[in-house]
Amino acid sequence: MFNATSLFDLTGKTALITGSSQGIGYALAAGLGSAGAQIILNGRDKAKLDSAAANLKKEGINTQQSVFDVTDHKAVADAVNAIESDVGAIDILVNNAGMQHRTPLEDFDPAMFDKLLQTNVASVFHVGQAVAKHMIARKAGKIVNIASVQSALARPGIAPYTATKGAVTNLTKGMATDWAPHGLQVNAIAPGYFDTPLNAALVADSDFSAWLENRTPARRWGQLPELVGACIFLSSDSASFVNGHTLFVDGGISACL
Repeated sequence: MFNATSLFDLTGKTALITGSSQGIGYALAAGLGSAGAQIILNGRDKAKLDSAAANLKKEGINTQQSVFDVTDHKAVADAVNAIESDVGAIDILVNNAGMQHRTPLEDFDPAMFDKLLQTNVASVFHVGQAVAKHMIARKAGKIVNIASVQSALARPGIAPYTATKGAVTNLTKGMATDWAPHGLQVNAIAPGYFDTPLNAALVADSDFSAWLENRTPARRWGQLPELVGACIFLSSDSASFVNGHTLFVDGGISACL
């Protein structure tokens, strides 16, 4: 008998999640781990990774850590090669590392603009390329890039961030175009407004929260567990013919005026 549940089972898979010591990355790591995957956390702060890994292990999730800077091409390649050699094949990559900076565009610091490009876009290239080289050799692999509702929409004060997330969506299409012939599935998740450390200032702003709740058909902020199902889907056999797609998880905000 056909078992639909088995399509979402990640038992025996290994998932590398960048920027996963907190926020969306940590939530996705916990979610993929709960579906059976071995988890490799990534970040630059070893102490924060140690704490995150300890919490996942308490939940019975097989967890490893890899400390590297996703904006450093050589460091990324060395770290990925070490994981492949010492831990095992990376079956799933979630490119989650990212940052935000809010300033009116006319006052935006060029150095910060460059930092956003490196953190939000170049990192997806660096880690994606390093992992894909191994996946291509195996003719299998799942890559999930974390885009944003700002891939499609803009707000005042975040124009460079909007540009970077639009780039992530198009880079996802390019990765799928190049790598689907080798057996890889490359897709993206575009979260709407979620209650995360990155959005802490906005969550605390009662005026903004009221505006957001009125603007979003679901009438509320998203909660991190609501991203997990989308990530499991795109990381599993259930998405074997899904490629180059950006899945918006945004309470409907991108669907209406």
